[in-house]
Amino acid sequence: MPADPTLLLQMLVLLLVIGALAGVLAGLLGVGGGIVLVPAFFYAFSALGYDGPQLMQICLATSLATIIVTSVRSVLSHNKKGAVDWEILRGWAPGIVLGAVIGVLVASNLRSVTLQIVFGVLALVIGAYMGLGKSEWRLGQSMPKGPLRAILSPMMGFLSVLMGIGGGSFGVPLMSLFGTPIHRAVATAAGFGVTIAVPSVIGFLLLPIDPAHRPPFTVGAVNMVAFFIIIAMTLMTTPIGVRIAHAMDPKPLKRVFAVFLTLVALNMLRKALGW
Repeated sequence: MPADPTLLLQMLVLLLVIGALAGVLAGLLGVGGGIVLVPAFFYAFSALGYDGPQLMQICLATSLATIIVTSVRSVLSHNKKGAVDWEILRGWAPGIVLGAVIGVLVASNLRSVTLQIVFGVLALVIGAYMGLGKSEWRLGQSMPKGPLRAILSPMMGFLSVLMGIGGGSFGVPLMSLFGTPIHRAVATAAGFGVTIAVPSVIGFLLLPIDPAHRPPFTVGAVNMVAFFIIIAMTLMTTPIGVRIAHAMDPKPLKRVFAVFLTLVALNMLRKALGW
């Protein structure tokens, strides 16, 4: 589809709003951008008429591209405070990368509607944990190694790519359940985000998308306009969310966001199933 000036302007405005909201939510609630960006991209691009059979691939790939920048920045920031657990990161990274590569191969061959269903189901699980999970829940006192790590690490990379998210939504709960302090878990999960996003974006950049259904300035499956706008806006608005979080208790807001995420997931499932 050609880059119609009116459509392009509408896309720019929508992306500016999406980037601003994603940044505030990331700073306020500590949620990864992908869990917000993927459905936001989906609804924005659909509304603009780019609702093709590979729309979800574009949404996933573009979200993951932004996660490379935000995760690297987050890791460097947390590392200055000594919060990143490099032993966990080194041990889990190979499996996560393997899972991410498999995730790209699978996602590239699925229809958009199938990826909508996958996102909806997994978002319901994440929303339920955010809303109902308890900080004192434990499955163990330290992160697993050996066979269990060999199973869980690729699974994390695989599911994260199918949702277009970084390491926070699965990594933070997992590390918390295995006794990692929350600040250390958040810092280390940013490292998971890098290991998920880098190999997956390389794969998605090589994915051919039908020109008739892709938004303007899309390379492979990554929309470059969305990538640059989201990065710019989140740089500006994430500190606002952080300031709000320090001024009030974010726990009730996390529950509100869990309800919001659940509604988004249910609506994604509704559209995918044609209800």
